[in-house]
Amino acid sequence: MNTMANLSALLAGSICLCLVIALIKVLNEYWWTPLRIQHLMSLQGIKGSSYKFIQGNNKETIKMKQEALSKPMATLSHDILPRVHPQIHSRIKLYGKNYLSWVGTRAQLFITEPDLIKEMLKSNERDFSKRTSRERKKNEDEIGRKIVGNGLVASQGQKWARQRKLANHAFHGDSLKSMTPAMIASVEMMLERWKQHEGKEIEVFKEFRLLTSEVISRAAFGSSYLNGKKIFDMLMRLSVLTNRNMFKARFPVISKFWRTADLIESDKLVKGIHNSVMEVVKKREEKVASGEANSFGTDFLGLLLNAYHDAGQKNRLSEQDLVDECKTFYFAGQETTNSILAWTVLLLATHPDWQEKARTEVIEVFGNQNPHSEGMGRLKIMTMIINETLRLYPPVNNLARSVEHEVQLGKLILPADLQVIVPILALHHDPQLWGDDVNLFKPERFAEGIANATKHNAAAFMPFGLGPRSCVGMSFAVTETKTALSMILQRYTISLSPTYCHAPFTLVFLQPQHGIQISSETTSQLQDNRRFGQR
Repeated sequence: MNTMANLSALLAGSICLCLVIALIKVLNEYWWTPLRIQHLMSLQGIKGSSYKFIQGNNKETIKMKQEALSKPMATLSHDILPRVHPQIHSRIKLYGKNYLSWVGTRAQLFITEPDLIKEMLKSNERDFSKRTSRERKKNEDEIGRKIVGNGLVASQGQKWARQRKLANHAFHGDSLKSMTPAMIASVEMMLERWKQHEGKEIEVFKEFRLLTSEVISRAAFGSSYLNGKKIFDMLMRLSVLTNRNMFKARFPVISKFWRTADLIESDKLVKGIHNSVMEVVKKREEKVASGEANSFGTDFLGLLLNAYHDAGQKNRLSEQDLVDECKTFYFAGQETTNSILAWTVLLLATHPDWQEKARTEVIEVFGNQNPHSEGMGRLKIMTMIINETLRLYPPVNNLARSVEHEVQLGKLILPADLQVIVPILALHHDPQLWGDDVNLFKPERFAEGIANATKHNAAAFMPFGLGPRSCVGMSFAVTETKTALSMILQRYTISLSPTYCHAPFTLVFLQPQHGIQISSETTSQLQDNRRFGQR
């Protein structure tokens, strides 16, 4: 009896000890660590919304975003920060240019001082990494991480260097020039569809989504949009789930054993994307195996397959690496350019003077012929217009880095487990950097290039990031945008439809909540109308 009683007591004691240890861990992660970080930052003059147990500032942020997105903007204003990120707009006004905020237990230091941004983005990766080891463990189930996996956007160290080298080779120089025919063919397909809508309303955001999907499929993967449609659709569904779960807190203990419906669906989507990407891969491999092709090719997929099959390479790509890289470029390559094109067309439709300047330049450079790579660098006015569009409507609104160990940034000492956020949209709309006309469309800001657009040149304008980890697809996106705009302006004069409703919002990338509706008129019709009017 005594033995049984002793065992029972020992078991009860062990259970109590485990519960105490678990409670201490929960309190440390969900209470003491956040309060310690908040106190350390407050001592250095960094204020912000107070941390609330488990939730952080999530409830407050969700409420502000829901209110802002519940109705469109009253006028077609480019002062879009209060609608797109009302929480950032409100907290900068309350706490200053640098402030502390919370997504659940994750501390986020928002910085908008160009000197601090420049210092951080040019610092060693060990000081400001994509994700800390602790975040990698905690974020395994985060839906947003599943969109690109551990591809170029999220990878670090030697793995990132190898992946970056592949991407640089695929999207620069001669490789980029070789993609121009695929871009032109895709735009021609779109413009054929537009012939059925001449003089009628066209929803261009939807049109550009098809176009950019076709371009990335042809140029990077040697296929067509139809071959990759399942992948695009599943990635888009993942982005919807990401947006829906961005500010949801996960409760301790319970979250380890109970998976939400969105998490279960995201897992199914990830598996479906993996299988669909491997179908595209196997088709390319079969062509080589059957002798139909003598190599994997020189496009992005071909370069990936060469690295995947190179048995002699020390750190060759794994199957998961291959899939993650494909996901990254299917999604980012399509969505980024779609956003740039849509907002540029909106701005040209509402500023006919700049539209006419751009058209005149296109005709001078290309005449009535299709664009060519040699002429792209001569499109100075179009470059100014695109840069101003990227300033007002940057596709990526925030850039994040993580602090794994204590590090100094300017005069600030940043503790471990802090995430540093650069709110790009806020930076691009800061009147102290750009002047009182910051919310006006003025491409002439960039007449002397990016470096002279503002006194804080390097870190005041960063639509594609800054430093060694700036977006590798920047040249690809800009070339595709110039190609499409040139071909549109050669054929059409565009104006904004009265049905357009101005409602920018983010679904990973910045996009119009209700699309962008335009009316188009062929340039020959316009010339005929002008002649008729002159009579």
